[in-house]
Amino acid sequence: MRISFLLCFLAGIFLLYKSGAFRFFMDRERLQGFLNSLGPLSFVGFIFLQALQVVAAPVPGEVTGIIGGFLYGPFLGLLLSTLGLTLGSWLAFFLAKTFGRPFVDKFVSKETLDKYDYLLHHKGAFLVFLLFLIPGFPKDILCYILGLGHLSTREFLAISTVGRFSGTVLLTFGGSFLRHHQYYRFSILLGFAIIVVFLVMVYKERLERGFRIWHISSRKKAREKNRQKRS
Repeated sequence: MRISFLLCFLAGIFLLYKSGAFRFFMDRERLQGFLNSLGPLSFVGFIFLQALQVVAAPVPGEVTGIIGGFLYGPFLGLLLSTLGLTLGSWLAFFLAKTFGRPFVDKFVSKETLDKYDYLLHHKGAFLVFLLFLIPGFPKDILCYILGLGHLSTREFLAISTVGRFSGTVLLTFGGSFLRHHQYYRFSILLGFAIIVVFLVMVYKERLERGFRIWHISSRKKAREKNRQKRS
């Protein structure tokens, strides 16, 4: 059963690439037109689109987040985006947990896996939460990597959903501002986002180094506690 599911999943991704469907996902206007054409089912279509961009990354999440706010407004758009991102994050995590490293290797490069390998051995959920919270970190890839680690499904869903929420709010409200031609507000929001992302990119290596040090120190403390208990 697992092998059949895996083969179907990989075949679906392959067909999307070969059919050129991913180029369609990159066109915001065509996406909006397609979702509008679905009528009442556009809610389902958008949730599926958000989930798909996490699992297969055919389109940047920034685009789908803005589309959600543009089409459905700030609050409904935020709800639908959150549902879709949660579904996609869970599916990526589930696939990694079910099929293991050989499956993840098809979606995540060895360099990236080695870079975040320490997360597989870290028991502090707060560190993982920070990675989801900080802009610029590969959150979709993290879903696959964390599926190889120690986190339970419940822990992962809580961390990923809450961690993604602030970014989802910004994108959704940005789309809503565009819908109502509030370009001044959109410009302020965009400027704020650019500053935050720029700062993260500048200090990204330091942040990652700090996280690794945090991981090492926490493991040392855990070993010392275990020794004290034994003694």
